Amino acid sequence: QVQLVESGGGLVQAGGSLRLSCAASGRTFSRYTMAWFRQAPGQEREWVASINWSGGTTYYADSVKGRFTMSRDTAKNTVYLQMNSLKPADTAVYYCAASGRIAISRAYDYSYWGQGTQVTVSS
Repeated sequence: QVQLVESGGGLVQAGGSLRLSCAASGRTFSRYTMAWFRQAPGQEREWVASINWSGGTTYYADSVKGRFTMSRDTAKNTVYLQMNSLKPADTAVYYCAASGRIAISRAYDYSYWGQGTQVTVSS
């Protein structure tokens, strides 16, 4: 089992920045592909970004490319999502997810999920 706990959400004005963190515990964290998803009210869950087990490869949804950066610190069992130039459209609950297999953007490839952290961007 892998337990994931997100933090760092909050209220920010458009154009501002936030950094989300996801602390993992349980099985060998370093072997898992990690991802961030988000879900706005009334909308389906949307993939945001992924990072491979070594941290050497990252993938981003087109909607956040150039504004968001995902990273991981294996020593701290933590992944991060640095969000810059935030827009009201980025308002959502952000979820951290972990997969023990090759995965990028499909939610069903991820077996473990955190409880989510709310990000609200005001205009």
